Amino acid sequence: MEKGLVKIYCGETRGKSTLAMGRAIMKMNDGLTVYVIQFLKGCMNDSLDCVRRLEPELKIFRFEETDEVYEKLDDQMKLEENQNILNAMNFARKVLSVGECDVLILDEILELLDYHIIKVEDIIGLIEKKPDYIEMILTGRNLPKELEDYADYISRIEVIKDKSK
Repeated sequence: MEKGLVKIYCGETRGKSTLAMGRAIMKMNDGLTVYVIQFLKGCMNDSLDCVRRLEPELKIFRFEETDEVYEKLDDQMKLEENQNILNAMNFARKVLSVGECDVLILDEILELLDYHIIKVEDIIGLIEKKPDYIEMILTGRNLPKELEDYADYISRIEVIKDKSK
């Protein structure tokens, strides 16, 4: 069985999640099962309707309960959402410990560091728990230097030209 790599898609612009989903579809085409755990995307379940047609080969999990952008939440709602996010982290640990999928995408997990919801050590722990055959993809804006040594592949996405503004 092929060794699963750790890939990181980061950068200040859009396209990281799209790139990860493209990779997911490629892996599904190879007959592999893909799990996507999305962070800081809210519960926006109606936006996933077309993707849900790809089940059971692709499963998307969101643990947050509000559609509101995280930074606009009041302190109480942030506490509640932080707990939901920690539940998602526990789910990711479980998925890795039992090897439920061939590809695990942790979409926007790097953003959790910026909000101080988790620590770099939490992500390193997930990477170290990963069975050799599982490909893991992490996305988010900022890549901490400490994670670079744990990645097999890093892609930084940047805008070269944007005439839309």
